[in-house]
Amino acid sequence: MKIRRGDSVIVITGADAGDTPRKVLQVVDGGKKLTVENVNRVFKHVKRGHPKSPQGGRLEVEMPIDVSNVKFYCEACSSAARVGYRYADDGSKERFCKKCSASLGTISPAKAKYQKQ
Repeated sequence: MKIRRGDSVIVITGADAGDTPRKVLQVVDGGKKLTVENVNRVFKHVKRGHPKSPQGGRLEVEMPIDVSNVKFYCEACSSAARVGYRYADDGSKERFCKKCSASLGTISPAKAKYQKQ
């Protein structure tokens, strides 16, 4: 799964498409769907006694969208880009922007097998 919770993404299809970077709130369905802030908002009708709305009524909530409808947004190069994986010099696996090669953080700890000499 290349897009994670907390990443900035750009919605490329649908009613909410645009160049505005938005934050990923949740990754669901094994990485196939994402909940993105202020995207795909729907009204959910709830009865009285619901924990989020004790008086009942209509709640506006964000529903998941498919991961193919978004593209990762890199803050370093300020554009939409793809994400790749590579091993750093110390042997740790990290995510990186394929457009500008900026590191996006480590995924796994260092392994002696992948250390550069």
